[in-house]
Amino acid sequence: MSEWHKSITPEMKEFIAEQKIFFVATAPHKGRINLSPKGMDTFRVVDDNRVLYLDLTGSGNETAAHLLENGRITVMFCSFDKTARIMRLYGRGRAIHPRDDRWNEYLAMFPSEPGVRQIMEIEVETAMTSCGYAVPREGVEERDTLRRYWQKRGDDAVVKYYQQNNVESIDGLPTGIFSDDTRSVK
Repeated sequence: MSEWHKSITPEMKEFIAEQKIFFVATAPHKGRINLSPKGMDTFRVVDDNRVLYLDLTGSGNETAAHLLENGRITVMFCSFDKTARIMRLYGRGRAIHPRDDRWNEYLAMFPSEPGVRQIMEIEVETAMTSCGYAVPREGVEERDTLRRYWQKRGDDAVVKYYQQNNVESIDGLPTGIFSDDTRSVK
């Protein structure tokens, strides 16, 4: 029931645009696996093999640390409506920060949001679809809690939060949020 692709097809792009939630998974060579749900209008397909997502300030910064260490990332979408479908994008990614050349170009692709931390750029190596027959049907509605949280606090509070919570992963790996370390894994 699975189908493998070397790129994002037009049907996959349409499926992605319809989803209100996606999941991001990364892992360091040694340490904890990170699996994070994402939402809001924060995902873009740039072309058949490149996607971006706007990373808003939440808890830790595990994804950035793992991408800096080894680049591996999986993004999963699953439908909770009438369409029984799961889609995974497998690739290599990196965090784009305000100091990076493409920051303004990429940021312009998203609506303005408070608490923007970085933009994750992913080169998709393969994509896979599967049935999703066991995923329950239920409506998914966007929350505005994170947006309101950072609107009340402002930019200075965001930077302070980064300094306290986002410089290292829970396994002690650097996240690159304040450095010029923009290593990309080949």
